[in-house]
This record gives sequence, structure tokens and C-alpha cells, in this order.
Amino acid sequence: MSALVRLAGRIFAARWVLLPPLTGAGVLALIVGALVVAPREVIEGDVQRLLYLHFPAILAAYLAFAIVFVASIGVLLTRDLRWDALARAAAGVGVLFTGVTLGTGMFWGKPIWGVYWTWDARLTSTLVLFLIYIAYLLARAVADELDEQAARFAAVFAIIGALDIPLIMMSVRWWRTLHPQPIVMRGLERPALPLEMLVVLVVGFAGITLLALWLMALRGEAERLAQRTAVLRAALDRAELHNAGGV
Repeated sequence: MSALVRLAGRIFAARWVLLPPLTGAGVLALIVGALVVAPREVIEGDVQRLLYLHFPAILAAYLAFAIVFVASIGVLLTRDLRWDALARAAAGVGVLFTGVTLGTGMFWGKPIWGVYWTWDARLTSTLVLFLIYIAYLLARAVADELDEQAARFAAVFAIIGALDIPLIMMSVRWWRTLHPQPIVMRGLERPALPLEMLVVLVVGFAGITLLALWLMALRGEAERLAQRTAVLRAALDRAELHNAGGV
């Protein structure tokens, strides 16, 4: 167990070395795969190529919001604001990729459904998720980085907001929607997509996941630096008040 912990520590310490080239290679492979390798879809045409960004983007958003969920529990249990920094970093990335999902879905939906937007159950619940975490980020932005009470209130809000994710995932099963049923696999023995498309989709998952992790690493470091800056600023303010009182 201790060996695994040490290995995980080494991998985490090497994130600045490993993630940039891996992310670049993954995103480049996604672009080449989606535009060159994947065949043209017979019915939908070239607009279907948005699948290779649209689907991985929402999974990356779910990953980010899952990290927000865990980090928010960490805030409530430990009162350690480093968990709050992680939650805010992941929430920002989750909002970004949810926005990408909604945007690509609109451009994909126009030629297929005839409209950019309809109040479909899955679209609406995804928009609600987007707005929930924008509100979370705004709530944390107006409070001080070291405001523990604000961090705890925001953590509760983030945990409740995560309950929308199962609703999104099950919406196509519970209600009639314009979205099709899950298309990646219709059973282990019969893929719903041709092999070339499945390979490119897997590459897309890898590339977008690496990009999400890289962005969370950057954002998380920025949040931790902001907290340290706030601590130093508070210490300087106390020192100035002490000196002024002494004079």
C-alpha cells in the first residue's frame, strides 16, 4: 500500500512534465481522427464528426463535477480550504466542457433536428447543470478565498447540484427525447458504431480527458496560489495594524 502511495505521489509530482506532451498528442490525435480517419456518416454527413468532441466533452464535465463532489465533501469533513481550491478548479473546467457540449450539440442539432435548441429533457437538464455550477463559481468568486463559511455553503450547493448528473444520464430512458438511446454499445456483442468510429471516439475520450486534467492542474495551482496570497495579505494587514497600534 505504501508503495502505491509513493508511486501516486511521484506521478502527481511529474504532472507538469507528463501532462503537457500527453495532452498535446491526445488532442492532435483527436483532430486527425475526427477529420481524416473516421468515415463520413451515411445519413448525417460530416456534421456527425462533432460526436468525437461532443460526447467526450460531457464525460470530461462529469469527471470534473465528480471531483467537485468529492472535494466538497472534503471541505465539509475537514474544513481544509485546499479541498475548496480543488473544487473550484474542477468546477471551472466542468463548466467549460459543459459549455462545449451544449455548443456542439446546438450546431449538430440544427441540420438534424431543424432547430438549434429545443426544451428536450436532456438538453434542459444539461443546461440546468451548466447554470448550477456557474452559480457555484459566482458564489465563491464574491467571497474571500479564506472564507470558510462561504466555502462550506458552496460545498453543500455543489453536492446538491451533482444530483442533476444521474438525471441527465437517465433522461433518455425516462422520457421521450430527441436524443437517441445510448449509441456507443447496444450490447457487448454488437457495437452500435463501426470500428473506425469507435477507435476515434476512444481516442477522443483520451485526448479530452487529458486536456481536462491538465486544465484542472493549472487551475488548481492558480487557486492554491491565490489562497497563499490571501494568507500573506492578511498577515501583512495584521502586522500593519499591530505596528500602527504600537506607534
